[in-house]
Amino acid sequence: MKTVTVITLALLGAAAFAQVPGVRRTDLLKHDSVVSGREVVEVRVEVDAGHGVPRHTHPGDEVLYVVEGTLEYLPDGKAPVMLKAGQSVFIPAGTIHAARNPGTVAGAGIATYFVEKGKPLIMPAK
Repeated sequence: MKTVTVITLALLGAAAFAQVPGVRRTDLLKHDSVVSGREVVEVRVEVDAGHGVPRHTHPGDEVLYVVEGTLEYLPDGKAPVMLKAGQSVFIPAGTIHAARNPGTVAGAGIATYFVEKGKPLIMPAK
């Protein structure tokens, strides 16, 4: 079984996180939204076992679907959330969060973002 991290999926979209070891992103879709000033971005993220993404935010909402494995979503100020393959999580715009792959093998997931056009997809948290 493969494992994935929620935040890692998010991370793969940003240049600021481009050098995070153990995380790879494949861009699947980028399209203007019917909502003025917004776009939809979809990525597949692969995360090696034991790796993760540091605290960050997005300029819009994120929906993450875990394709394989288990991942841990770590929102600031709230309890961690464990997700298994076939489960999803909604991450509201501006939520500071991190994620990690607690498993022993690599994993994958699909992250879909509904974000403000022209802004970086991922920004490190302050």
